[in-house]
Amino acid sequence: MKGQVNYKVIDNIAILEVDNPPVNPLSSGVRVGLVDNIKKANEDRDIKGIILKGAGNAFIAGADISEFGQKMEGPDLHSALRDLEFSNKPVVAAINGPALGGGLETALCCNYRISTKVSILGLPEVNLGLLPGAGGTQRLPRVVGPAQALKMMISGTPINAKKALEMGVIDHISENDLIEDALAFIKEKISVTDIHPKVRDLNEKVIEARGNGNILTEARALASKMRKGQFAPGKIISCVEAAISEDDFDAGLKKEGEFFLECLLNPQREAMIHIFFGERAASKINDVPKDTSVFQIQNAGVVGSGTMGGGIAMNFANAGIPVWVLDQDKDNLDRGMGVIRQNYKMMAAKGKMSEENVDKVMSLIKPTLSYEDLRSTDIVVEAVYENLDLKKEIFAKLDEVVGENTILASNTSGLDIDALSSVVKRPEMVVGTHFFSPANVMRLLEVVRGSNTSKEVLATVMKLGKTLNKVPVLSLNAPGFIGNRMLYGYTKQANLLLLEGALPHQVDNALESFGMSMGPFRMMDLVGLDLGWRARKLANLETPLVNKIAHELCEKGRFGQKNGKGFYNYNEGSRAPNPAPENEEIYLKVSHENNITRREISDSEIVERCIYALINEGAIILHEGVSQRAADMDIVYINGYGFPIWRGGPMHYANQTGLEIVVNKIQEFAKKDPDSWHLSPYLSDLASSGKKLGDAPDAENRKEILNFRKNIDI
Repeated sequence: MKGQVNYKVIDNIAILEVDNPPVNPLSSGVRVGLVDNIKKANEDRDIKGIILKGAGNAFIAGADISEFGQKMEGPDLHSALRDLEFSNKPVVAAINGPALGGGLETALCCNYRISTKVSILGLPEVNLGLLPGAGGTQRLPRVVGPAQALKMMISGTPINAKKALEMGVIDHISENDLIEDALAFIKEKISVTDIHPKVRDLNEKVIEARGNGNILTEARALASKMRKGQFAPGKIISCVEAAISEDDFDAGLKKEGEFFLECLLNPQREAMIHIFFGERAASKINDVPKDTSVFQIQNAGVVGSGTMGGGIAMNFANAGIPVWVLDQDKDNLDRGMGVIRQNYKMMAAKGKMSEENVDKVMSLIKPTLSYEDLRSTDIVVEAVYENLDLKKEIFAKLDEVVGENTILASNTSGLDIDALSSVVKRPEMVVGTHFFSPANVMRLLEVVRGSNTSKEVLATVMKLGKTLNKVPVLSLNAPGFIGNRMLYGYTKQANLLLLEGALPHQVDNALESFGMSMGPFRMMDLVGLDLGWRARKLANLETPLVNKIAHELCEKGRFGQKNGKGFYNYNEGSRAPNPAPENEEIYLKVSHENNITRREISDSEIVERCIYALINEGAIILHEGVSQRAADMDIVYINGYGFPIWRGGPMHYANQTGLEIVVNKIQEFAKKDPDSWHLSPYLSDLASSGKKLGDAPDAENRKEILNFRKNIDI
């Protein structure tokens, strides 16, 4: 096997360069190269020291995830790192870019560490359902102390070079050429001492922590807050506990290996790696070639200065893109700009940005009352409330003003993109961009492809999504797109459960125990119960059965969090839900009026009905080709709807549970309530053939599928 580590000598110092593009993971070729070249340097009497660096713009990104579960080739990682740690010649890690996961663990096996100013360092394995398994849980506490090490590993958030130097993770920051500085650094160390420190021997901080129970207690509280329901954080804490209590470093290392194996075999690891790769795949559009030309987005416009418009504008400004914010009402515009500034000030107060940066980003956001100011923009995002006629009016005005290469995007949560493109001369430039509220925080961006949307526009918007630090996912132009269309079945089952005998807190608690970040009734209170109620009144529409309880609550002035009373009661200034026993009379009344006998309902039934409704609708969406792949729907639900990442999203959860089990349960529910359950034939076919939900099929029978959908009220 050919090694992937280059070797050269400068002034009797061996330079080992990991060359495994693009990010230099620790794959088998790298491990072979490390072992061979460390041996070569140690056997050469003329070599006085070793510098380890990465080729290109990365140091070492970490372990090669693609090798997990595969047959090991060449030396294992622990053997390679042991050779590095016990080198006879001193080793300095010259960190020329990201040193993440196994990359930082490798650097901690070196005697010294220096980095560039722009390097980032961290142990983000927790994001994959794992723990640092190459000594990170034992070495990092010895360098920065157990408390700081636990924060880094449980959060999984990298730190910059300046912070790393302050904490002691690195010894020096290079201000000039990294290799020149590394050469000078190691030569100086060689000149003053023959004893070079090994991190494994730095026991002062872990011994100091012995008997301090607060360190582990605080770590458990942090894990509970940041990583609710996740398996790996508890094992990370156990590893650090071993680092504190074990006198023998190798005994702690052995425990780390045992706990790592537990994480590796836990279903959460598979689910979280599924999401890791799923996010990368989601930005790829099957029929849009990788080399498709894109438009340059150097300035932007947003129509609407409300909550969504302001949040979207902040996204552009945060990415360094100047943005006009247009509103037809000066008071609304002034209010919107004030909210934006207040949001930034709150971020500064929390230490998330400096006051200087607040002024910088605010200077990129310019208010206007005139469409003329949008003339030279590269993209305009319409972000007014969900009214198709109003949106069409805005698109017609924009079409008269902006240039022919300006992308016209709508932040709609489910309206017809083709209807919007019908009022412009260049329908190929129209696309849906469904941001999620709050738009400056939520990562999900549904990119909606109209019938005429060009490939260049799609490629541009998917790239822009990444620039705005979003996770872009493509949806075809179908009612509700992906997320809200799946949500309908979920909330419908929640409302039916309420009619049948469950109470809001029971439904919410069951689903939050499953892992959802917020139960459906808390979510409805947050959004506002009055939105649908007012819309139905305005259109003189009859209230559907599933909305009758919400209708009665609104008739009694209970609109949700906005006025402190909905399914729950809320104290002024608080979003925490409190029981509302006064509502139970309403639940009984509505159930009785609709001939529904209330009964005891188990938590397992609540979870199965709500989650399996998501899965069933997802299978229909996949069969229609509205979503390109099942994993895309998982990305949507984890990043936009609070589905637990450690379950891998609803479609992955279905695959793990077994499609046959899911189908059998849906059939049981359909026997009791045939009006609410319409089993996806595609899901049934997959289950009977032992297959799993994956990529969207080539739907030859598209017409038949769409006819099937017409019979279902979504």
